[in-house]
Amino acid sequence: MLNRLHGQPESYDKKSKYRFGRTLGAGTYGIVREADGPNSKVAIKIILKKNVKGNERMVYDELDMLQRLQHPHIVKFVDWFESRDKYYIVTELATGGELFDRICEQGRFTEKDASQTIRQVLEAVDYLHSKNVVHRDLKPENLLYLNRNPDSDLVLADFGIAKMLDSKDEVLTTMAGSFGYAAPEVMLKKGHGKPVDMWSMGVITYTLLCGYSPFRSENLQDLIDECSSAQVVFHERYWKDVSQDAKDFIMHLLQPNPDDRWSSGQALAHPWLRGESATDHNLLPEIKAFMAKARLKRGIELVKLTNRIEALKMQEDEDADHSDLPGDATWAADQSRKAAGSGSSSAGADAAAAGQEGGGGAGKRNLSKAIKGAIFREVVLAKVREMKQQEQTLKAAEEVEKEVKRRSFHG
Repeated sequence: MLNRLHGQPESYDKKSKYRFGRTLGAGTYGIVREADGPNSKVAIKIILKKNVKGNERMVYDELDMLQRLQHPHIVKFVDWFESRDKYYIVTELATGGELFDRICEQGRFTEKDASQTIRQVLEAVDYLHSKNVVHRDLKPENLLYLNRNPDSDLVLADFGIAKMLDSKDEVLTTMAGSFGYAAPEVMLKKGHGKPVDMWSMGVITYTLLCGYSPFRSENLQDLIDECSSAQVVFHERYWKDVSQDAKDFIMHLLQPNPDDRWSSGQALAHPWLRGESATDHNLLPEIKAFMAKARLKRGIELVKLTNRIEALKMQEDEDADHSDLPGDATWAADQSRKAAGSGSSSAGADAAAAGQEGGGGAGKRNLSKAIKGAIFREVVLAKVREMKQQEQTLKAAEEVEKEVKRRSFHG
């Protein structure tokens, strides 16, 4: 009743069931936080309404879609509620780590393991397509292990740009997907549908088996040209121990013309996914090299810093209940220090102190000044950490390269 008097929607009462914890990530529309729920830990996506003003249908579509999806390899919907200024989407919390990160923790990962991993993802995609849903953002970062158990299921997450088709003939025209994984028809802004997910599956499979992408152009136009011609090369040095069936599977997916691309049902029937023809060739050295280069390329420290700045902007602009947003600027910086192994920074303390200053216009101006100072110091520190990490990463990549050469020479 008190919430209603404060102008909160009826569903806001549900918020009291969750105790918010660490921030898991941030994006264009809001952040994702871990929380303790009535029965288990969950992930809560918090979307600021002002960030989706005029596009509220996008949020309702995601909610509607998640509630319809029930599959062991798709992250489960738990609940949703809203406040005056935010939407909250509660889902199952996948704690087992991203696909490639988890692989790197293992002592061995074979082509046979890869075929079974891809089969799990493809089963999820096939289920989506049977429900007329196109994910549109399939990439390794959205493939998560449910828990830390060795036999944990792999689940597909992040349905933020997924679309439910009204009919089997409907086509989508908006730009969607991630650089390097988006199909040619998406980049060319042509009508697209379910085949875009199959292209992404081809890129993921290729990368998983050799440690590099089939298409490596750095700018959009060159990437479009490369993908449109689809001259997929299986370099002897990296592919000589990979089965012919695996290459055949990939080639049926990386077809520039979506009409020529295999459907999820056709792909699931391929013998490679049964694991019978897949080899016991260990792919781990190549995958570790890929991850070392990927972390360097993504500029992991600066990506996290950007996320932190977004969170700070949200905190500064927010004039309602702050209890579900990060209380200070340390969440990403802490992760950065863990990744880079650096010492502590005063920036988080500065921002935390600023957050406790008095309200009103003067308080907000002080907050802005303190945040800007904290951000400047973090940018400098992040750059130093990035340079140190770059040196370490290059050294690690050289070691892996030497090992690959040694194996190739003795093989």
